[in-house]
Amino acid sequence: MVYCAISGVRFPCLPSVCNTKSQSSFNGDPLCRKGLSFFSKKDPSSCNSPFYFSAKVKMLAGKSSYDSDSPNLAVTTSTATTTTTPTPEKVLVPPDGNASEDPLVPHDVECLTMEDNQIVEDKEKHETTAPLSESIIIGKTEAKSRSIPPPGSGQRIYEIDPSLTGFRQHLDYRYSQYKRIREEIDKYEGGLEVFSRGYEKLGFIRSETGITYREWAPGAKWAALIGDFNNWNPNADVMTQNEFGVWEVFLPNNADGSPPIPHGSRVKIRMDTPSGIKDSIPAWIKFSVQAPGEIPYNGIYYDPPEEEKYIFKHPQPKRPKSLRIYEAHVGMSSTEPLINTYANFRDDVLPRIKKLGYNAVQIMAIQEHSYYASFGYHVTNYFAPCSRCGTPDDLKSLIDRAHELGLLVLMDIVHSHASNNTLDGLNMFDGTDNHYFHSGSRGHHWMWDSRLFNYGSWEVLRFLLSNARWWLDEYKFDGFRFDGVTSMMYTHHGLQMTFTGNYNEYFGYATDIDAVVYLMVVNDMIHGLFPEAVSIGEDVSGMPTFCIPVQDGGVGFDYRLHMAIADKWIELLQKKDEDWRMGDIVHTLTNRRWLEKCVSYAESHDQALVGDKTIAFWLMDKDMYDFMALDRPSTPLVDRGIALHKMIRLITMGLGGEGYLNFMGNEFGHPEWIDFPRGDQRLPTGKIIPGNNNSFDKCRRRFDLGDAEYLRYHGMQEFDRAMQHLEEIYGFMTSEHQYISRKNEGDRVIVFERGNLVFVFNFHWTNSYSDYRVGCLKPGKYKIVLDSDDPLFGGFKRLDKDAEYFSSEGWYDDRPRSFLVYAPSRTAVVYALVEDELETAESENEPAEG
Repeated sequence: MVYCAISGVRFPCLPSVCNTKSQSSFNGDPLCRKGLSFFSKKDPSSCNSPFYFSAKVKMLAGKSSYDSDSPNLAVTTSTATTTTTPTPEKVLVPPDGNASEDPLVPHDVECLTMEDNQIVEDKEKHETTAPLSESIIIGKTEAKSRSIPPPGSGQRIYEIDPSLTGFRQHLDYRYSQYKRIREEIDKYEGGLEVFSRGYEKLGFIRSETGITYREWAPGAKWAALIGDFNNWNPNADVMTQNEFGVWEVFLPNNADGSPPIPHGSRVKIRMDTPSGIKDSIPAWIKFSVQAPGEIPYNGIYYDPPEEEKYIFKHPQPKRPKSLRIYEAHVGMSSTEPLINTYANFRDDVLPRIKKLGYNAVQIMAIQEHSYYASFGYHVTNYFAPCSRCGTPDDLKSLIDRAHELGLLVLMDIVHSHASNNTLDGLNMFDGTDNHYFHSGSRGHHWMWDSRLFNYGSWEVLRFLLSNARWWLDEYKFDGFRFDGVTSMMYTHHGLQMTFTGNYNEYFGYATDIDAVVYLMVVNDMIHGLFPEAVSIGEDVSGMPTFCIPVQDGGVGFDYRLHMAIADKWIELLQKKDEDWRMGDIVHTLTNRRWLEKCVSYAESHDQALVGDKTIAFWLMDKDMYDFMALDRPSTPLVDRGIALHKMIRLITMGLGGEGYLNFMGNEFGHPEWIDFPRGDQRLPTGKIIPGNNNSFDKCRRRFDLGDAEYLRYHGMQEFDRAMQHLEEIYGFMTSEHQYISRKNEGDRVIVFERGNLVFVFNFHWTNSYSDYRVGCLKPGKYKIVLDSDDPLFGGFKRLDKDAEYFSSEGWYDDRPRSFLVYAPSRTAVVYALVEDELETAESENEPAEG
């Protein structure tokens, strides 16, 4: 996420929509009952129900403010929830033989026992209800079950980090809130597996007899479904509201059996709200499009015929031990100044990523966003893929091709905030300020100019949990990079805040318990239903327990993005070489929590944006324009830049964590910055910020530069490729053996071991060292497996790549052995123990059997 103001969202709030005086539905007003779970059979008697825990109460111990007025719920261990493939047009009949009168209301969990379950046809039902069981028989195929483990004790975090015991009250309270939510989901919703399939109940639901459309909008006083299918007539399909604020309408099939809403039709919901009449895109819409020449988007009813739907052909790859992530933006992935398509990315960019040696692609800006220049972070339609790049089926084809290539596909998902766009998005959806978001200033992010979710709302939990599952289930994404998690976890959002590592910064009244509990529950759902899925959190604060499993008391992410590393490199690049400190570099790269994995990066999309600089641009500046051709003399600035560019990336991968990330194009030092097309912007103060004449010139990736063998960019690209393949062969990022034997400030040398590799970095700008002794653990012969000074990588060939290095006994730099090397200035060299050759020689010397 870009931590800077993104102002000038294209659609300002309409005065009639923004100036609402409606009260919060959680403060005892008449709308209170409409905020309750509309899937619940057990209707709590008041707004003090445990369904809603106040987002304003941040208790460190004891009961929260609602406990005295709410039922006393015992915190017990939930049973594991299993998921099965739902059977179309089937419903589960409880033991009494009567189906629920309301298709939205599932039966109590206790009714769904295996011995009582039976599948029967119910012609009066419009959609599917899936039973909660180990597995069911569908035709002749048995559906495999997936389970979400019950909450654990949450106490292992104190064994991992005894320092946390001083904050036990806060952490135990946090875990109790998580357990309470899990239990209430089990009790009232049939379990997390069912709860996270809200898209089967809300939005457009197709059945054999027609289409049901439902929308949760408790603030609306009247609603109707409008669109091309009924000539936008608001009186044709008026909706009815139930006691929980859910509006519903059923459209029967046409006389010829065709669906009442044709595939590809434009649809919206018209509502009479406290802020006036408004037309909105359905909140659970699966596709939305901006027509040429129009400003607002339109929701699209997307339900292609079976023969046109994309069918996945390739299995999802297993999660690799170490992640090498290629961060990409489909729209700006073309070499031409235009918005690229999913199909072109599939055919042109995915093979490039595979060839470079990455094993995962992280795709940005998937969720629909009206404002292109928001980089996809001002989401308007959460269940819809970005229509600028193609259709939902085009995106599925892209993901399937990636799986064929053995690449994981991670989605940059935005649950930290939402666009403030009132025409296309969730903001003021039902005419109230507090529908999906906190009301007042707490519901607005002053720097990002966006809305902030109320994670204490039951229906917000349903919406976000279902959203995460939708992308994993429907599109076969292999995991997520959760954006802006620091902003979620603290009421100050990490703004104007320096995290020093003091635990009081993490476990106090500034922590948003509701948000942290949501993150725990969504990670529970992800890992329970999709065991191979990857969950990465963008957290700059260093929150302890962030990557500890939820059952042990942690937040449950697999990886944390190690954001401090990129900041450190930018800091150093503004200093002279003489002011770089080896110990400072090593400390930043290795400053991470035990047993909590990190994805490191030297630079991501943040550093490539206009207003910032990439590492290559910091290093070489304007010389990149005139001195990158091999048939022209270089300059000292270019030579220094290319050398340090390679060293920075390798040491970041070598020491920074268990995963590595690179933003597309930065592997070869992409020149200039990213600047999305934009017009002039007038601020409320009257000041005008000049645009770029809506140009796409700097909103693309010049992959042709990295491929051109006559340019120095090619050598930088080849080094990055060699670096990725080296990790693939040796797996050094996840090696249990890591030892830093030298960080010499005088020599400007860093030496460390990972696995059977010895890394030697000489950051000195002029000094090269002959017969330089480096320590090692294992005895034997070493060879060069990666040399940044290789001519192939734009180096000066000061090393013999065929040379052999033999260890000698004796302690050096606290290592039991050592060997002598030549360490040229500004180079990084990796030496590998030649174990395979030794094993081969030993096997050849063994006497033959018989």
